[in-house]
Amino acid sequence: MADTPTIQQTTRPSDELLDPDFMTRLEQLEIISRKIHASRQRGERKSKRKGESAEFADYRNYVPGDDIRHIDWNIYARLDRLFLKLFLEEEELNVTVLIDVSKSMDSGEPSKALYARRVAAAVTYIALCNYDRVGLYAYNDAVVGQLAGLRGRRMMSRAAGFLKEVRFEGKSHFSVAARQFALRHTQKGVVLVLSDFFDKGGFEDGLRYLVGRRLDIYVLQILSPQEMEPELAGDLKLVDCEDADVAEVTISKLLLDKYKANLQAYCESIREHCARRGIAYLLAPTNHPFETLILNYLRQRGLVR
Repeated sequence: MADTPTIQQTTRPSDELLDPDFMTRLEQLEIISRKIHASRQRGERKSKRKGESAEFADYRNYVPGDDIRHIDWNIYARLDRLFLKLFLEEEELNVTVLIDVSKSMDSGEPSKALYARRVAAAVTYIALCNYDRVGLYAYNDAVVGQLAGLRGRRMMSRAAGFLKEVRFEGKSHFSVAARQFALRHTQKGVVLVLSDFFDKGGFEDGLRYLVGRRLDIYVLQILSPQEMEPELAGDLKLVDCEDADVAEVTISKLLLDKYKANLQAYCESIREHCARRGIAYLLAPTNHPFETLILNYLRQRGLVR
């Protein structure tokens, strides 16, 4: 009876971000990493290397210096030869989400901020269900919030609370935030970056810091329909929501076509940069069904299976 309130608190805070039926489908998935590592604390995930978990894998001949506790004495009694029992080694996967919480993300319809929160919540829940170790980092011009070391689905309430409470404000400076993260986070594993990448400092240096940590990196560029297909006309004063830069323009079809071409070229430059460095990239308009993104496109990009 004492456990009942805890279970209720585990599921209720995530309801606003993830539908309960959808959460059930997420429980069938797992995060994939090509660079899974053996951490100091044994995890739940089985590696192909041989270790000392409870799950038997194979035998090999005993050699002097091996731990005699792993000798199979039953085989010795039958064959008069020493064989060592080998077991599958259990490893722990670190899954990290870097979420851009700069002011430019707090725009669009559907909201880019809500979309990013939901993606982060879904990936977090998949990882927690598989007993991976999860970290959430919010950044604008620096890392402004973090929640690390989460394991087990009971931690979903804390993760959902963190994602719902984070404020979207300030300028974006991805390279500074990525450098801070890289200095703090030395473990291998999976990193998912959620951002619109509307960053005057560029994206190249930030991704370079992450690549230097030998992480499996996935980049999700989140844009709103209004940014991809703006419906503007006439004489306007445009104000940058992050640094208040002002531009007075006359909107014409020629100018809109140029804007769309520039945006497409910018997104393509991110995709090409990622492809050259083994980073998975996906453009995600917020009017694209969220469930399809998680269940289909992230699976196609190799993040989940």
